[in-house]
Amino acid sequence: MLYLANPSTPDIRAAMTAGDLGCITTPRQGNPVPPGAWWAADNGRFGKGWPGSERWWTWLTGQVHRYDPDHCLFAVAPDRPFDAPATLADSAPWLPRIRSLGIPAAYAAQDGCDEPDLLPWPDFDVLFIAGTTNWKTGVVAERLARQARQLGKNVHMGRVNSRRRLHLADYFGCATSDGTYLTYGPDQNLPRLLNWLADLHHQPTLLTPSPTTTPSPVRESPGHAHP
Repeated sequence: MLYLANPSTPDIRAAMTAGDLGCITTPRQGNPVPPGAWWAADNGRFGKGWPGSERWWTWLTGQVHRYDPDHCLFAVAPDRPFDAPATLADSAPWLPRIRSLGIPAAYAAQDGCDEPDLLPWPDFDVLFIAGTTNWKTGVVAERLARQARQLGKNVHMGRVNSRRRLHLADYFGCATSDGTYLTYGPDQNLPRLLNWLADLHHQPTLLTPSPTTTPSPVRESPGHAHP
């Protein structure tokens, strides 16, 4: 699994350039994507970083022109945190526009996605597990993650800030995850996080049964993630 973070310190940026971490950027995240890093574009809807649809789109197109689109893992369509029907209404018009930039479109699964018609499966490439903590760690989110894998889509989990949550994301079959774990105490937390990631490749998950194999974040062509 590739963990995405804010490129806030020289050591973190070096880890991103080396491929040990990925970079996640938002409209209000002012640090540039490090050279050669895998990167993803969140929209800032969770929190206070949402600039509005048109300014977000201008920002996203600028990111694609500034950084290597072949290293873009996904861009998250505008969503509505914790509200599945509103997310569908907000995201649907933007998913094809994101794909038109030659990058994968991510759809944020929120509380209430239990109904199948609230996920526009043909229109996105990456399932972004969002929602409240109870929902995103529950059985519905797990089922949707495994369904996405079966459909050849990558899965991403947001707000992963502990070793146990990292193992849960791995158990769900996520190719990527992100969080603010490195935002606070990056010098102490970076080596700890890198050890957690290394452990995923050498130890069974803390959960049972054993996790499925995690897909690669590398993609072969724009708009199509590896299964």
